[in-house]
Amino acid sequence: MRGKLLFLTGLAAGFVLGSRAGREKYEEIRESAKKVWESPSVQEAAGVAQAQATKLYTEGKDKLQASKLGEKLHTTTSDSLASSNSTTPGTI
Repeated sequence: MRGKLLFLTGLAAGFVLGSRAGREKYEEIRESAKKVWESPSVQEAAGVAQAQATKLYTEGKDKLQASKLGEKLHTTTSDSLASSNSTTPGTI
């Protein structure tokens, strides 16, 4: 029992001391990451990546809509929307 109590005391002391040092280190890392993220070159690269992702998304969406699967999905979605709009809950 005494061994468990000493272990738990040591664990608690280590946690408190570690969390204090950990918080300071966390703040240092956070500030460094913030400086890097706010640098003009990183922001420019992020803008380029976002533009490329938007372009790829649009191209993929257009290809899907032009395919047979896209046409089938479009008609299925249109049919389900039309059938759900034709009946309104709570009316007779």
